[in-house]
Amino acid sequence: MPQILSVRGRIAAEQLATKLAQQATQALIDEARLSPKPGLVDSRGSGAHQDLTLALMERSAHSLTSTFYALALHSFQRPADIALRQEVGCLGREGEARMMQATGGVNTHRGAIWAMGLLVSAIAMQPEKDTPQAIARCAAKLASLPDAFCPKRFSKGSHAVQRYQVSGAREEAQRGFPHILDLALPQLRDSRVKGATESQSQLNALLAVMTRLADTCVLSRGGMPALQAMHAGSRAVLSAGGTQTAAGRVQLQALEKRMLSDNASPGGAADLLAATLFLDRVSLA
Repeated sequence: MPQILSVRGRIAAEQLATKLAQQATQALIDEARLSPKPGLVDSRGSGAHQDLTLALMERSAHSLTSTFYALALHSFQRPADIALRQEVGCLGREGEARMMQATGGVNTHRGAIWAMGLLVSAIAMQPEKDTPQAIARCAAKLASLPDAFCPKRFSKGSHAVQRYQVSGAREEAQRGFPHILDLALPQLRDSRVKGATESQSQLNALLAVMTRLADTCVLSRGGMPALQAMHAGSRAVLSAGGTQTAAGRVQLQALEKRMLSDNASPGGAADLLAATLFLDRVSLA
C-alpha cells in the first residue's frame, strides 16, 4: 500500500480486503454453479463451451482471491487518480496471468476480473459509501482514467465491439454498470419479494441483463442473429412470469435450445451477474 497508515488503519485495510476478496470469489463460484443457465457452464454441464467445465471455473475463481485482496488493499481510502488506475490495471493483469496459469491457458474470467476488480477497488476506496449506486459511480470514475501501461492487444470482445459498433465491457464500467443497477439488481430483489427462490431470482437477474446487453461473447460466436434471439428469448421468459413459473420455464428451455443451436454463450452477461451478486451482498451486509 503506497499510503502510510496507522497500525489500526492497516488492520482495517487488511480486514476489509480479506472480506471483499472472499465475497468476490464466492460470487464468481455462485454464478458458475447457478443452473439452468442457457448456453453457459453450470452444474449440469458445459453449455455451448468445449473447453470449460464447472471444476475449471471454480479453480479459476479461487485463483483470483489473492488478486481481489491486493486490489482492495492497494485501493483502501485512496482517491481515483491515474496512479491508482495504473496500479489497479497492473494488479488485474497479474491476476489474469495467474488465472491463465491455473486454467492451463483457458480464458475463464478475464471479463470478470475487469468488472469485479473495479468494484472491489471502489468499495475499498470509500468504505463508508456502500450503496450500489455510490460504488458504481466510484468504479466508473476509476475506469474512465487512462492506463498508460495497458498493452494494446486483440481480443474477440474488442473485435466484436469494432465489427458491430456496440459498447463493450469497458464502456459498461465507464457508464457506471447500467445493466447491473437498472436491470439485474432490481430484478434480483423484486423476484425475491415476489416469492421466487434464490436460484430463480438469480436466473431472472441474468435474463434481465440478457434482454438488452450487446454481449460480445454471443456476437463473437453467433453474430447479430444470435444476439437478437437472446434478447427476444430472455424477454419471453420474463414476460411469462420468470423462471419461477411453468410458462417461464418453457420459454427458458426454448431459449437454451436456440442458444445451443447458435453455439452462443452469454459470457458478458454472466460476468455482470457475478458482479451483481457481489454488489447485492456487500450492500446488504
